[in-house]
Amino acid sequence: MHPNPIYHTKTEVQNLAFAAERAFGVLAVNGPDGPLAAHVPFTLAPDGKSLTLHLVRSNPIARGLADPRAAVIAVSGPDSYVSPDWYGLDDQVPTWNYTAVHLRGRLIGLPQDDLGTVLAELSAQFEARLLPKTPWTMDKMTPDVLSRMMRMIVPARMEIDTVDGTWKLNQNKSDAARVGAAAGIRAARLGQETDALADLMMAALDDDRTKGSDQ
Repeated sequence: MHPNPIYHTKTEVQNLAFAAERAFGVLAVNGPDGPLAAHVPFTLAPDGKSLTLHLVRSNPIARGLADPRAAVIAVSGPDSYVSPDWYGLDDQVPTWNYTAVHLRGRLIGLPQDDLGTVLAELSAQFEARLLPKTPWTMDKMTPDVLSRMMRMIVPARMEIDTVDGTWKLNQNKSDAARVGAAAGIRAARLGQETDALADLMMAALDDDRTKGSDQ
């Protein structure tokens, strides 16, 4: 997380909504020989207090689920390189704009009997975004194939203790510089989801202008 508080203006509710919408992140824990990481989809509980996920049984993180362990899931959003030329100002330096939310807490292994529910909720979450396509469900699979595949993965839950979000969108620049940077990002496409990032930058500028007019 970037240390500048100007990039930490979103509420916990907003950060959790972002994480729930992305529903994919990098799970990291401390391993016996160093950090361990896995890219995982997840389902965030409605109250934002926990999330569920699954891991391949052979994953080193899965092997350590017998006891609760400290963990973090980093959920990344749009990002891009920002050229100083786009600001229209002198003596500027390159930077990177991005959005990210970190969920910290304790990773806990779940009983294998819970796996069906974890998988059903996860697939239902994403299939709902594909409507009007008929949602895929596990009952479309041959029972023995499904059983064999489920033996290869394990369910887990993370109890969330803290939520932190960085929305680095040039809030430290002038209005004109922010507009120029957003236009440059949209045109150059040097990062991921640059149109979405430019939209967020302009939305942040509009919000700051509104706050300023209310003061």
